[in-house]
Amino acid sequence: MVHLTVDLIAKSSNHKNRRNCSLPQYLRKLTHLNFSNKNIDDVDDLSICRNLTVLYLYDNQITHICNLGFASNLTHLYLQNNNITHIENLSSLQRLSKLFLGGNSITVVEGLEQLSELKELHIEGQRLPRGEKLIFDPRTIFALSGSLCVLNINNNNIDEVHDLAVLNNLTHFYAADNQLQYMQELETVFSQWPQLHRMDLRGNPVCHKPKYRDRLITVCRKLEDLDGKEINELSRQFLINWKASKEAKNKARNERFIAGEITYPFSADFLLGPQHPFAQNYAGFLGKRKPLEFGRPIMKMRSDSVRTDCRGARRVMIPASAHLATEMQESSKIQSQMAL
Repeated sequence: MVHLTVDLIAKSSNHKNRRNCSLPQYLRKLTHLNFSNKNIDDVDDLSICRNLTVLYLYDNQITHICNLGFASNLTHLYLQNNNITHIENLSSLQRLSKLFLGGNSITVVEGLEQLSELKELHIEGQRLPRGEKLIFDPRTIFALSGSLCVLNINNNNIDEVHDLAVLNNLTHFYAADNQLQYMQELETVFSQWPQLHRMDLRGNPVCHKPKYRDRLITVCRKLEDLDGKEINELSRQFLINWKASKEAKNKARNERFIAGEITYPFSADFLLGPQHPFAQNYAGFLGKRKPLEFGRPIMKMRSDSVRTDCRGARRVMIPASAHLATEMQESSKIQSQMAL
């Protein structure tokens, strides 16, 4: 393993080409330092390099971020593809504008509350434990909301982004190859990012939802590129006008319904009955059906009265008028016999 020290810098080819400058003078004037892919696992005291603005340490074996407090003028820090597990010891980098941490083993985005000038955060492709996802400390996200413009969180098993809604200055958002799947959540969050120009969500389940692209284009009014495809301004305006027209029609229909001008077609059938003269048959609305009066079985009534007794035997019921006539005939017969 290799430690990044002042002696290691002195042995570099950059210093050997500056024979007219002493090592301390060279280190104090140094603004760019590139020690990428050098098998470095630790950074030693480099406080003499106080004018350092760009530091390349990617593709190494670094496990902890340390000994960078001296670099108060640092604007670009490249630490991708190391073995870092925590974001730490960066609070003194007040001028840092670009931070590259992709390809590490970070599970929580944190410790960036003091970086008030950070504009780009690249933390894609973390080597996460199985089943875990990259999460965001709300304090860090809120602190970055006033400055962050570019956020790269590709391939981190992320399934929700509502915690990022406060980042209303974002212009570029990269969240490809994650687990985002809810259109409503994305529309709610993206509607709060009025400056968004470029976005990539390829490889997420939400990309297969109906009207996925159309809905995001209407929400993100300044979006110029979605999933690697340029957005035509004419197409965007058409979608915006179509959405506005649809919402206006829905609003008018709801107002008419509230005012009582619209009734549902089923109410007449339920309240008045199918045989009522005012009941309507909405065959065209419900599909091909026969009128209601032909769709129900008709009960046929017998002309004579037929009943069954408790044993189920059929009995013919004689009308009351017939009984009365019989009794009158018998009464008249009795009266005529008595008269004789």
